[in-house]
Amino acid sequence: MCYQLTIEPLGATLDVAEGQTLLDAALRSGVYIPHACGHGLCGTCKVQVTSGEVDHGAANPFALMEIEREEGKTLACCATALSDVCIEADIEDEPDARVIPVRDFAATVTRIDTLTPTIKGLRLKLDQPIDFQAGQYVMVEIPGLGQQRAFSIANSPGEVADTGEIELQVRRVPGGAGTGVLHEQLHVGDTLRVSGPYGRFFVRQSAAKPMLFVAGGSGLSSPRSMILDLLGQGCTLPITLVNGQRSQEELYGHDEFVDLAARHPNFHYVPVLSNEPEDSAWGGARGFAHEAARALFEGQFAGNKAYLCGPPPMVEAVIGTLMQGRLFEDDIYTEKFLSAADANTQRSPLFKRV
Repeated sequence: MCYQLTIEPLGATLDVAEGQTLLDAALRSGVYIPHACGHGLCGTCKVQVTSGEVDHGAANPFALMEIEREEGKTLACCATALSDVCIEADIEDEPDARVIPVRDFAATVTRIDTLTPTIKGLRLKLDQPIDFQAGQYVMVEIPGLGQQRAFSIANSPGEVADTGEIELQVRRVPGGAGTGVLHEQLHVGDTLRVSGPYGRFFVRQSAAKPMLFVAGGSGLSSPRSMILDLLGQGCTLPITLVNGQRSQEELYGHDEFVDLAARHPNFHYVPVLSNEPEDSAWGGARGFAHEAARALFEGQFAGNKAYLCGPPPMVEAVIGTLMQGRLFEDDIYTEKFLSAADANTQRSPLFKRV
């Protein structure tokens, strides 16, 4: 059975299949509804049902309280239609956003690289071309679990178009079943189900402002794609990457960024290590990413666009530093993949988009 879903204020009407979530139906039609965790935990995709009936699904009672359900609100990521439905969503107009419907792909593993003791690089050959904006991510179905995990595409759209392969950088989450399978059981030649692209983490090029990228852990993947795409297009605006890792052992992609900085005068690369032994030969910056950014910019960030991707505590610390340096919400963009534990923690009251 198929129902009609109308999304206001766009006035868009689309089909939603029985059992399909409102969010999935919207994304597959190229309509973006703000969302984050995708599992009913964070409340980012909360919408108002103005007509029709929905099943709230597995919405967390803290993300969608009982009084909100009575008021007609629901979480698009887990709500399904029980009739024709009309919703009102908080949809922002993004002049740099492209309309790219989500699609399904069959992917064959062509290479597995050990980037650090905790991060593996996966190269996946897709069965059909994928269109995406640098910084976006895909959902990967984990074999044997029937669950999906989100991973940013680490290579540029140009390279993907040439090779038909996407690169994913997968950090092993302690106790994580999904990343455990990908790290321990995946082999070259295996096939995976992939869907995408997802997300609104992309460069706002129309702003024509200098760009600061701050990355931590495997959060380096989407900034890498964005920076490679910018430099490949011949961008001459100042681009800075602050790459925060724990130690030299965890510092990956270093030689590539050093080479890019040598070849592109407008690109500045700053690696910073937070847990490197004091007696090591490391001669670069030590401490945390937000501290390195503050020192580099002398505490003044106004006039930039900032793109942050990494562990939630790092993102929170960088946001605070940027705001202290006169860079505010309209010029700060983040990508955080939320676990259940992350989604249930209190978010920064200073920054509503996190």
